[in-house]
Amino acid sequence: MRSLVLLVEDEALLARNVKTYLERREYEVVVAGTLRSAAKAYEELQPDAILIDQNLPDGVGMDLIKTIRSSDRAIKLVMITAHGSVETAVEAMKSGADDYLTKPVGLDEIALLLEKLVEQSKLESSLSYFRTKEERRSGLDRIVGDSPAIRDMKTRIGMVINADSGASGAQPGPPVLILGETGTGKELIARALHFDGPRRKAPFIEVNCAALPEHLVESELFGHEKGSFTDAREKKVGLFQAADAGTLFLDEVGELTLQAQAKLLKAIEDGVIRPVGGVRDRRINVRLIAATNASLEDKVRVNEFRSDLYYRLNTITITSPPLRSRASDILSLAGLFLKEWRNRYGRSELTLTPAAEAALLAHSWPGNVRELRNVIQQACMLTAGSRIEPPDLSLREVVAIGSKERPEANGATLGNVERELIVTALRKVHGNVTLAAKSLGVSRDTLRYRMDKHALRREEFV
Repeated sequence: MRSLVLLVEDEALLARNVKTYLERREYEVVVAGTLRSAAKAYEELQPDAILIDQNLPDGVGMDLIKTIRSSDRAIKLVMITAHGSVETAVEAMKSGADDYLTKPVGLDEIALLLEKLVEQSKLESSLSYFRTKEERRSGLDRIVGDSPAIRDMKTRIGMVINADSGASGAQPGPPVLILGETGTGKELIARALHFDGPRRKAPFIEVNCAALPEHLVESELFGHEKGSFTDAREKKVGLFQAADAGTLFLDEVGELTLQAQAKLLKAIEDGVIRPVGGVRDRRINVRLIAATNASLEDKVRVNEFRSDLYYRLNTITITSPPLRSRASDILSLAGLFLKEWRNRYGRSELTLTPAAEAALLAHSWPGNVRELRNVIQQACMLTAGSRIEPPDLSLREVVAIGSKERPEANGATLGNVERELIVTALRKVHGNVTLAAKSLGVSRDTLRYRMDKHALRREEFV
């Protein structure tokens, strides 16, 4: 698709020459000789770039630039002036021009400048697309669940975001340390803090510290100068510098070497970094979020983690609860993942049977939300019929109703799991005890007995 250029020029010969030359270079060119006709063409055509003469019969080209810039920051604007000077350039740039040309204008010069600006515009559009896509899959509303544990966590996240938004100045807030087992969604918390906060338009850089080679940790985080070590053939910008004005998320921060921990502490305390092989500090403005599934206190006790860094990171903590402590969210999450994988694999007919839902509620979920997502994905891929039954879930630790076993290492009692099963069944049938008992595979009297045991009344679900 050819780029559209609006040429605002009242000199007929120059306009014709520029139009002919650019059309040979595969541009589509529309000429306007006045501000009024240019404004009309801009509204109707929405060009990719505009070349504007400074002096026109009915006004000054600067006025058109200011008008366009007040409503559109993406379009590329070039001022053409007969009086080349520093003052003219400064005035053009202040008005919103991306560049300026001085008459007599060389046709090659115009073509090269347009090529650069149009490519820049395409790059900005691509970045805007990916930024918007990133924002859509991030934020507090992406954290699914309504259990007390999740509500408390969301409240805490909201308080941190509000504090960041209300803070004066552009300095980063204190570090945030996210605690939680593997698979609980610590990354979602970090993304919510960034994309719902005041730094949402700046970079969000994520790095798994456990995946960094030990000999390259400092280079990756802080950058290096050319020749600072054997393989340093070029100067490298580190992740801290790449995240400047934005957020750096250090996942598995407990895996950093002690040497890297010392430099990390300096970056937090002083707001400066020094690249490997560098002799000067560089000031940075980065909001740091760290996460770990390990006990940093234990690492401090065995001298694997600096105590001063631990206390600095531990300024604000947010705990991501394990799935076993939020059983009421299991079916909501399962439904979300089922929708995702049904769409992915073209299995719109798939549904979870009541028995499968009961199996999901009874499972201990040692792998947390990540395990649940993978279980639903496998079921969507491998289930032969249209109904997902317990065997299709391939769960290894299922506690059946009535079993005397207690799930170990998951913190949940059999009574809690049983209560959740009953509540879910009653909600689905709006308190109809007979239908709920049938879906659970027990008699009506048995269900009545167990409802009394858990102080549940059918009227609560009608």
